[in-house]
Amino acid sequence: MEKWFNVGKIVNTHGIKGEVRVISKTDFAEERYKLKNVLHLFKGNDKPIVLTIESHRKHKNFDLLTFEGYYNVNMAESLRDGILKVPETQLGQLDENEFYFHEIIGSVIFTDAGEEIGQIHEILTPGANDVWVVKGKKGKDVLIPYIKQIVKEVDIANKKIIITPMEGLLD
Repeated sequence: MEKWFNVGKIVNTHGIKGEVRVISKTDFAEERYKLKNVLHLFKGNDKPIVLTIESHRKHKNFDLLTFEGYYNVNMAESLRDGILKVPETQLGQLDENEFYFHEIIGSVIFTDAGEEIGQIHEILTPGANDVWVVKGKKGKDVLIPYIKQIVKEVDIANKKIIITPMEGLLD
């Protein structure tokens, strides 16, 4: 059975020439939305629709896409509320110390002293580095920046991460 990964959700149309607004859920938007790249649209229980990207641009907080064969707003409207996905075979290899979100989310973070901090449930991408949002033992979220000064070891296979917390990080 093929495993699928979310790329984004089509939330609306944009203009009259078939463009759609996508709220992106991918860590590699530039790669996923390249010209001629293929995405699969899932709507309900229907068989996925294969879409080939014809154009991509950024607008505010959205990725705007057009697809081959969808040349006006009426055609694009049929894609609305669909989830764009790629199969696992399309993920590609990452460089050392790079990870897909799905590999990190669910991992448990420990300090280098062995204290359990909690489990990662979200990843923020505010700028220079990712920030892992960890549900702490007391129910409060702890924000862990993914920088080499803090993150010392990432064990994807065992969903375990070791950090050296800087002063004030866990307060």
